[in-house]
Amino acid sequence: MHYPLYVQRGDGQGYHGVFADFPWVEAEGGTFDDLAVNAERLVQRMYHCSEHILPAPTSDMSALQALDMDDGEGLWMFVDIDLTNVQSHSVSVQISLRRSVLQEIDLAAQRRHIGRSAYIALACLHELAHAGDAGALRRF
Repeated sequence: MHYPLYVQRGDGQGYHGVFADFPWVEAEGGTFDDLAVNAERLVQRMYHCSEHILPAPTSDMSALQALDMDDGEGLWMFVDIDLTNVQSHSVSVQISLRRSVLQEIDLAAQRRHIGRSAYIALACLHELAHAGDAGALRRF
């Protein structure tokens, strides 16, 4: 799958990249090819056997250019990430929430430097523990 990576010159001689769909993954490389290889390996390592759900890649250039990370000083490149051997232990769940509740969840998750899914999972585990399932936290 081709994921967009926002690339800027690094502090020294090389490049620094941040994914739009994985904003917590930052890669470095001396060349564009090195950067792409390093970025792919980081995503594969982060998601293999993890609890994270792999997001679909963003391909809309207008949406990418509207992101805060696009400061006009870099460029977008698409990195082909081989996900064939990446296995996640997570399952996708669809829920409905009021928009205002979702906004509060996103703000709280951002303050804790975690994603929305992790924040909701922690809230659910908290409720399970409160309901008397003390083993829920250990199993997580």
